[in-house]
Amino acid sequence: MKLFLWLSFSILFMSCTDNYNNYKKTPDYIEKASAADKAYYEAYDESLKLWNVDFEELYITTTNGIAHVIVSGPKNGEPVVLLHGMNASSTMWYPNIEALTENHRVFAIDFILEPGKSYLYNDIESVEKVIDWYKEVLFVLELDSFHVIGASKGGWLAVNLALKHQEKIKSLVLLSPAQTFTWIRPSTDLLKNIVSLFSSKEKQISQSLESMSSNAANISEVYLKQYRIGIKKDLENKFMASMKPFSDSELKSLQMPILVLIGDDDMINTKKTVKIANELPKGKGEVIPNAGHFLSIDQAEMVNKKMQAFLNDPSSD
Repeated sequence: MKLFLWLSFSILFMSCTDNYNNYKKTPDYIEKASAADKAYYEAYDESLKLWNVDFEELYITTTNGIAHVIVSGPKNGEPVVLLHGMNASSTMWYPNIEALTENHRVFAIDFILEPGKSYLYNDIESVEKVIDWYKEVLFVLELDSFHVIGASKGGWLAVNLALKHQEKIKSLVLLSPAQTFTWIRPSTDLLKNIVSLFSSKEKQISQSLESMSSNAANISEVYLKQYRIGIKKDLENKFMASMKPFSDSELKSLQMPILVLIGDDDMINTKKTVKIANELPKGKGEVIPNAGHFLSIDQAEMVNKKMQAFLNDPSSD
């Protein structure tokens, strides 16, 4: 009887713990970084101090490089995978992580082709290979069933992942997904961003922030320092030409619950996005007032409450 109880306890304990010890060593590309890279990694670490929750950093070797994953939240919580926006890195979730980790185990993955702590050593030449890379990371993390939250470009990647792995994804939360439901509409802000491409890098960054956020002054200066250092790196934004809205049949093939949130001053999406989302088999779309494309920062408290409620009960109306 005692042996049975001991075995039962051991199995329960093992099921509530992560076996990630082999992935916690900081790699040489960070420990022995060049001066420029060191400045970025130090700024990244400063941004992580904004999280206000306990976390651990994993470095997972994959076919194409090393994936940096930040893990936080209760070990027995349902897994949630975070896919950040373009060039934003996983630190962009600083206004949301405390709420998301109340009941869930959160895995924030730095996209390997953009600024962050992931490290590329074999080129990735197609969107299909990007999804294969995510699959490798998720396999190592042993996530058999999980929710996905994607912001902007991360939302587009989340839908790509969901189309190929419906059986694993419990729900999708898409925060102003880029080029996912509709094409980006022409606008004054879009024109200003195009014109700024002929200006200095700093001017481009300032214009982008002003057009993407309804209150750019609300963005943490600590995070902005990291963002500015990262964006100044000469990284190619691959697959931008491949980013086009999914077909009606592709979107309606998604059978998991889907929550789509956009800002009322969103440069990337319009109310048509919400209309399409509400027509999906298990879709729900909403407009967040007084928010731009960066709605997870602009209206963090409201967005956090909606994400929490959805993740706790994705099937509710």
